[in-house]
Amino acid sequence: MSGFNLLHLVSQGQPVKLKACSLPSGTCRSKKTWPKTFTEEELRKRLTPMEYHVTQEKGTESAFAGKHTDNKEEGNYHCVVCGASLFTSDMKFDSGSGWPSFFDVINKESITQTDDFSYGMHRVEINCSQCGAHLGHVFDDGPRPSRKRYCMNSASLSFQSKNEAEPTRAASQSPSSSKNGEL
Repeated sequence: MSGFNLLHLVSQGQPVKLKACSLPSGTCRSKKTWPKTFTEEELRKRLTPMEYHVTQEKGTESAFAGKHTDNKEEGNYHCVVCGASLFTSDMKFDSGSGWPSFFDVINKESITQTDDFSYGMHRVEINCSQCGAHLGHVFDDGPRPSRKRYCMNSASLSFQSKNEAEPTRAASQSPSSSKNGEL
């Protein structure tokens, strides 16, 4: 199948608007550096192997396996790498996808959207706008009012309950990642 036919199928037969970077219907990532940066060594010490894989290598955790998938507590979700505030429990809904899903973000400036053509399909990747960590993808099949489904990896999020002072870490922590309170 040609690239044009694939784009035609992905866009459901709608005309595809090309941007200056030649990517259809999304934003171009021109930012090469992020406001908050960390060395690979520091991240490997601080994050669990799954957190590192998801946030730094654009990995995906298995469906229905993440710590936050069924979390019903009230509170806020933060980037596990830099602590940026991303979502609230009021924005969460059960999409049945197997990953935590949200219909909106706390602040549109807290995320960066990038076209992702991996696996032969077009998706919109979501990254933390502070540190560039891969968080997940956004789809246009969510509930009202936004009609968006921000499908996030639990491993990319830490959770801060309304009754807590510090965000809790996703998935099983290694001892080295739990003793660092910088998040």
